[in-house]
Amino acid sequence: MKKIEAIIRPFKLNEVKLALVKEGVGGMTVVKVSGFGRQKGQTERYKGSEYSIDIIDKIKIEIIINDDKVNTITDTIIKTAKTGEIGDGKIFISNIEQVIRIRTNDLNSDAL
Repeated sequence: MKKIEAIIRPFKLNEVKLALVKEGVGGMTVVKVSGFGRQKGQTERYKGSEYSIDIIDKIKIEIIINDDKVNTITDTIIKTAKTGEIGDGKIFISNIEQVIRIRTNDLNSDAL
């Protein structure tokens, strides 16, 4: 099993979620996060004064899936989250050793 963590722009969340559900994703965790990378923040105006925001709000989606779906799911995220501009985000993929559903004690694929 794999854990996919995708950092995306907040306004892309609904589009990405709908696309992932169409691909059979049965659940995900969504977290509001903040950070910076190559985007290096943005300049805003308030009451005529210009100021810089160097920490940008993003959304992190976490999904646990079977190994055979990794390429399909990552392709779907890329296709729906991409704007072509700096700051579109990143995808991280890591191994998951075991999953346990608390309510039923189901293990691994059965717990997904």
